[in-house]
Amino acid sequence: MGSAGALALLAGFLLLRRRGPPDKAAADSTTQIAALKALPEAARAANAGAAPEPVPEPVPEPESAPTPPEVLTVRAETLRSMREVAFGITLPPAHAQPPPLDEIGTQIGAVLVNIVEKPKYAPRRPMQLPKLMRAINDETASRGELSQIIAGDPALAGNLLRLANSPFYRHGREPIESLDHAVALLGIEGLRSMIAAALLQPVFRTSGGSFAHFGEITWEHSLYAAGAAEGHASLIDTADPFAAQLLALVLGLATIVVFSLSRDIYLAHQKSPEAVTLAALIDLHAISVARQIAASWELSERIDTALCEQSAPEIRPASALGRALQFGEFIGALAVLRGRGVIDDQTAFAVLHSIETASGANERIWARLGLTAD
Repeated sequence: MGSAGALALLAGFLLLRRRGPPDKAAADSTTQIAALKALPEAARAANAGAAPEPVPEPVPEPESAPTPPEVLTVRAETLRSMREVAFGITLPPAHAQPPPLDEIGTQIGAVLVNIVEKPKYAPRRPMQLPKLMRAINDETASRGELSQIIAGDPALAGNLLRLANSPFYRHGREPIESLDHAVALLGIEGLRSMIAAALLQPVFRTSGGSFAHFGEITWEHSLYAAGAAEGHASLIDTADPFAAQLLALVLGLATIVVFSLSRDIYLAHQKSPEAVTLAALIDLHAISVARQIAASWELSERIDTALCEQSAPEIRPASALGRALQFGEFIGALAVLRGRGVIDDQTAFAVLHSIETASGANERIWARLGLTAD
């Protein structure tokens, strides 16, 4: 796709901003989808008659090369649009969401500084996590050894079976009713991909009340982001796939922590929190909360480094894990939009091509998520 086509793609994607007033929680999705479906046609029209562009030899990027502005914009709009789905309400562009500076916002920030000391919001490290991480990183570990560890924790085994039967993982008609069946069907790589999610799934549950679907959609985004980050670590960069996966899940968990605490503090002040305020608080605090959780769980320094690198999205992360997490968050958001019908396969495919990082890798990662891009 030439530069004119890329601009057409970007312009069409930005039409996501054109929504009804905030009191219309179910925004005019028909208009959004129609605008987005026009993206590939607009891109092709912009390139009509143009001479084919030569394919340059791949040139290694500098380790800290800045991310192109158009990629930053598409990424920010994708994440904002996904968050609109989670909140069920329209949001302004990301750059127009300043964090609250009032007394309540200050109180929330003060509590989040030591959030790991409040187990109601930041749960303790899953008991089996250290043992599982050792087994997963041991190339000689067998399916039997992994299943034995899982079987030793009934809650984990139950979560694993529930997850194996979820639409995200289960592609056959027959239900998976035993741990042995799950292990045999998934294989060692599939089992590795599911274990971290099974460990953390319970802590993504949120109580009812305002924005009741936020926890469910954040969990969905975290699963997709974890899968995309794992794919990036395997296919694009040399990094630990399990660590990349765990990073996306921990960041998703931090998002839930900030959301839940902020909502509770606003309600304690007898005020109903606004989606724009909660979104700004998440942007402000989620990374630092994720770092606290990672430290309290005694995760490695490279995990902390990768999280730190997310604070400056305009800079390409220096570490492979940081790049995997950045990629996973974006592709995970795109997957939520596709899965919930906000965009179609054709549009998702165009966006994937606009941020291609390695020949064919994005499409392969997308296929791993159980989605198609025709």
